[in-house]
Amino acid sequence: MSIRRAQRQQARIRLALQGASGSGKTFSALQIASGMAAWEKICIIDTENNSADLYAHLGNFNVLPLKAPFTPENYIQAIDECERSGMQVIIIDSLSHEWEGEGGILEYHGSLPGNSFTNWSKITPRHNALIQRMLRSSSHILATLRTKQDYVLSDKNGKLVPEKVGLKSITRDGMDYEFTVVLDMDVSHKCSASKDRTELFSNKPSFQPSKSTGELISQWCNSGVQLSLSARINACSSIDDLKQLYAISSEDEQFTYRRDFQLRQIQLKQKVQSNGISHH
Repeated sequence: MSIRRAQRQQARIRLALQGASGSGKTFSALQIASGMAAWEKICIIDTENNSADLYAHLGNFNVLPLKAPFTPENYIQAIDECERSGMQVIIIDSLSHEWEGEGGILEYHGSLPGNSFTNWSKITPRHNALIQRMLRSSSHILATLRTKQDYVLSDKNGKLVPEKVGLKSITRDGMDYEFTVVLDMDVSHKCSASKDRTELFSNKPSFQPSKSTGELISQWCNSGVQLSLSARINACSSIDDLKQLYAISSEDEQFTYRRDFQLRQIQLKQKVQSNGISHH
């Protein structure tokens, strides 16, 4: 355990575009992605009945259709496939289906017998697994989220009356914490940042996302310090993370750092074994 100076490392963006139907989320996500990678290195995980094909005129991007059931596991498999295919930008359009779509979290929760509250303990780990898969992806992740009108109950003359308080994204509460940037889209296809750790868009007038938006994000991502592969190997906290890093490394890197990978694998296995012993 040692203290070190804070240092921003090179990053992969996790960006959410949230808005009502027709606000331009898919189009805007493609525009942003085009500023971050060549069209051939962009893939849309399409849950919207092949709606991504409507934008084929923009560029030669890839589409991975995702059909019901919209389980967290199917989303994870789709991300895995995009990474295996060498995609640099993955657009999840839309992430809301995992929560409220056919076979999604809410539908599955409603089908379970027994206590509704305790049933969440069976479902939350599955949802969290998708979040962790997104966070550790080697690709940039752009996700679209549908929104709906949100209400609160207000006391009016002794009666509880529903009152509109704005739009709420259709996903589990707190999902916005997982993204680096959250852009709120309006009906004029413009957006403003409701969350922005990059400080590129916060406190700025609303704007229409474009290729230059993606170029700006890409510059921010690349302006940090690049960790060596050896440091990234040592930073792996699980065997799954280590396997993922090995899979995305080039053959030359796999050969050069083979001993580092093997040593870290032994360390992680010993850690798992010691934790197992301590629990008994």
